[in-house]
Amino acid sequence: MTYPFVNTSHDFKIEIKTDFDFDQSNPLQFQYLFRYTILITNVGQVSAQLLSRKWNIKDERGEIKLVEGPGVIGQTPNFEVGESFEYSSFCPLPTMKGEMWGHFNMINKFGQAFKIETPIFKFHVPAEFIDNY
Repeated sequence: MTYPFVNTSHDFKIEIKTDFDFDQSNPLQFQYLFRYTILITNVGQVSAQLLSRKWNIKDERGEIKLVEGPGVIGQTPNFEVGESFEYSSFCPLPTMKGEMWGHFNMINKFGQAFKIETPIFKFHVPAEFIDNY
């Protein structure tokens, strides 16, 4: 599957794909669960480690939540030159559409800290899951 949301930041390529999780959602309770998969690749010449992440999550009403914490899915991966790391996580929303963006805090092998910015990636409930009356 291709990654429709792509950005390159500080010699790291970030590719993201999203999907609606129908089975874990409850539209009658305004609970929509979306899955996102992120592939991070070191396309530069210096190794680095991912230390933490910071997310902005915006629902269809325009409300923004801030989420930050150490690593991703309990890991702080190291990236040698040319190496990639892929992980999946979830984003619950109270609306059928939303978007997310943020950055990863990194440190290179020389001890220099930097951020790699993600692209904005979007969530939406596919048309086949929406009742048409």
